[in-house]
Amino acid sequence: MTAFADTLISWFEDHKRDLPWRGEADPYKIWVSEIILQQTRVQQGWDYYLRFLDNFPTVKALAEAEEDRVLKVWQGLGYYSRARNMHAAAREIMAEHQGRFPNEYDKILSLKGIGKYTAAAIASIAFGLPYPAVDGNVIRIISRIFGVCEDVTQPAVVKQITEICEAQIDRRQPGLFNQAAMDFGATHCTPRNPLCSECPFKSECYALSNNLVDILPIKKKKAELKHRYFYYTMYLSDNQTIIEKRTGMDIWRNMYQFPLVETDGESTLEKPFFATREVLSHQVIHAEFFVRNVEKLPELSQNQQIIVFDDIVNYPMPKVMTEFLKKIM
Repeated sequence: MTAFADTLISWFEDHKRDLPWRGEADPYKIWVSEIILQQTRVQQGWDYYLRFLDNFPTVKALAEAEEDRVLKVWQGLGYYSRARNMHAAAREIMAEHQGRFPNEYDKILSLKGIGKYTAAAIASIAFGLPYPAVDGNVIRIISRIFGVCEDVTQPAVVKQITEICEAQIDRRQPGLFNQAAMDFGATHCTPRNPLCSECPFKSECYALSNNLVDILPIKKKKAELKHRYFYYTMYLSDNQTIIEKRTGMDIWRNMYQFPLVETDGESTLEKPFFATREVLSHQVIHAEFFVRNVEKLPELSQNQQIIVFDDIVNYPMPKVMTEFLKKIM
């Protein structure tokens, strides 16, 4: 064990968070927790993790579920490609791995939706394989402690950080090392106001010694967000309404919504019944909703269907839709 690993694991034993997946050895459950936490805060992900496993307790249960049901359980977490990829990977495990979660890093990495970080986390925690799980938290602590002063958004720099982790990882207990690094970055060596005065690495931290704690890690400026303008119309006739399924490779694929018109700019239409916006990773969705009580519903377009309005809660929908429904139901 390196001195770095020894110090990190010692810190972890005293400060680790009490999480529902802590101590879990089942690769399926570790996978679920890691995918949920990719774009989700722990506090929000906690309930979703428990609910997801309650609905899909095994790989087999997930593989056999309909996609609409998977998306409905996932609803509210966002980044829905995560759920679709998990569903596809579960079916891949059933078809190609006889229903057993693969226990080799490369085979785990080959599953749909699993990248190097998630594969390393599963491989190390479930199977004791010495692969470092390098996420944003780990990049931050390695950059600060070891003095990596290049742009961490560049692949070559991530490779450099990964190599440092490979040299430092405790090969006897790599899962413990990776969990310790995740927790240390999430709760101690945080992006803002890290606990430097209480840090077990304060005597050797490059960033602290060189007054660079607020500078490292270095990241290039993010691209400007794209603004999109969505105008939904809810047609209502005798407690029936029209919904449509989003297709193609755009956001919220296979989710349901009211008939939509997207424009290049802000609308000059009448005042909407409800307006909201959602900020995604690379774009901002400005959504306005209009309500039309009609004697007869309009003719259906592609991917549209008529449903009983009260049944709409059974369909997986993006956040802007659920916010509107809270206002009207």
